[in-house]
Amino acid sequence: MLIPHRESGVEEDALSWDYQRIIAAVRQAAEPVMAREVGKAAGGDVSVKAKLEPLRGKLIKLVDRGRLRKLPGGRFTARL
Repeated sequence: MLIPHRESGVEEDALSWDYQRIIAAVRQAAEPVMAREVGKAAGGDVSVKAKLEPLRGKLIKLVDRGRLRKLPGGRFTARL
């Protein structure tokens, strides 16, 4: 599995570097962030909406695996 579920004993080091970079960008934010803000912090090109969709998909995968949390309104935050 590319993104393992969040469990004890499974660290973030098991994730690929791009997912690690996304999680780091969300954690560094002072408040919940939108996908565009994560893209800017992670060094991606966010000038075109089509380039945001793959990032948004990765954020959703991280939410599904319990690594991040998605708030109403589409903002993302780190899971405590």
